[in-house]
Amino acid sequence: MVSATVVRGTAVAAALASLLAVPAHAAPREPGTPAVRASAGGPPEPDVKGLWNVLRAVRQQGAPGAMARVDDGDSVHWAATGVADRGSGRAISNADRFRIGSVTKIFSAVVLLQLADERKLKLDAPVNHYLPGLLPDDRITVRHVLSHRSGLYDYTNDMFARTVPGFEAVRKKVFTYRQLVDRSLDKPRTTEPGGAYSYSNTNFVVAGMLIEKLSGHSVRTEYQRRIIDALQLGDTFYLHPGTKIPGRHARGYLTPDTAGAKLVDATEQTASWAQSAGAIISSTRDLNTFLSALLGGRLTSRAQLAQMQQWVPAGASQAYGLGLRRRDLSCGVSVYGHTGAVQGYYTYAFGSKDGRRTVAALANTSNNGTVLNSMRGALESAFCGKETKPRKSNARLERHEDIAPGIPVAPGPNRS
Repeated sequence: MVSATVVRGTAVAAALASLLAVPAHAAPREPGTPAVRASAGGPPEPDVKGLWNVLRAVRQQGAPGAMARVDDGDSVHWAATGVADRGSGRAISNADRFRIGSVTKIFSAVVLLQLADERKLKLDAPVNHYLPGLLPDDRITVRHVLSHRSGLYDYTNDMFARTVPGFEAVRKKVFTYRQLVDRSLDKPRTTEPGGAYSYSNTNFVVAGMLIEKLSGHSVRTEYQRRIIDALQLGDTFYLHPGTKIPGRHARGYLTPDTAGAKLVDATEQTASWAQSAGAIISSTRDLNTFLSALLGGRLTSRAQLAQMQQWVPAGASQAYGLGLRRRDLSCGVSVYGHTGAVQGYYTYAFGSKDGRRTVAALANTSNNGTVLNSMRGALESAFCGKETKPRKSNARLERHEDIAPGIPVAPGPNRS
């Protein structure tokens, strides 16, 4: 286990200078030891010891490794435990890149909201106005797509009905957007346009098509120009259809449906089944920088950020806006961001209302329901300032919100 707390800013230059002599990820500091105290009346200080306990529990439940980083004003806290690579035994570190899965949806939504700021898009216009004939119902609007209220069936229900065989069937495939949408349109719609929230990756494939039509460029170019370069996110890439994550990265391990079966290394894949719904890679540092900028109002106009936070119910203690999820924690604090599941990786990335405090956490496994639920504790430790007790492996599993209803989730643990 590696854990550290770092202080930033000119007001603490002396403390920072002493830390710079040691590589950040090797800084020998006891978990839970604070760098700075929360000001009177401010939010509770992050519980770094509790955060570490969440990561330790996740490892016990089957994840090869787990890590988290909290950025909180002038302080940074991070912890990591386990391995990034089961073959070499290399320890996982917050310097590692990883696949962020559905956290990609925030990036797609931001680009479309910027296009709305540029008056190239109206949120309440029909998708078919911009992409004539794509969808079977002219009532489906851009807003419906970004809030998962279009009724478009999630094609991944069928694609991954059997976890490992489904993944191996698409691991090297390259799909067009239209091929993915057509898989959805072969099935009945789940609700009328504007109906109840129903999570579907199809919606953000349509979002990618809208980005490319309205900008005249690929989603890769638009992510890069509008977000990655603007925020100097050095670890963030749109990786499609290439299969290899560049630079230092954590390998990802998929849990088979059969209890006790060996974990499957799912690191290398095209992620073409996801594209604008989930093909970005990043790091905990970059994700926190991105969320801080978004929630701090530095990526869209205030009006479009408000649109992004027009919430609809999306399950217990959570709501969904436009590509953005709100989770309501036990201490009464609400946090904003997204979770991400892609084969081998599970990510949490959330921030406070003003973006001043952000947390990004990763477990390098997927299809393990116990791990997915335990990772929620990272939010409690980061924002509520209290130690979160590890969930028992036989506790009732909450349905993972970023997996379509038809996809199986193994209960875990699996230590193969």
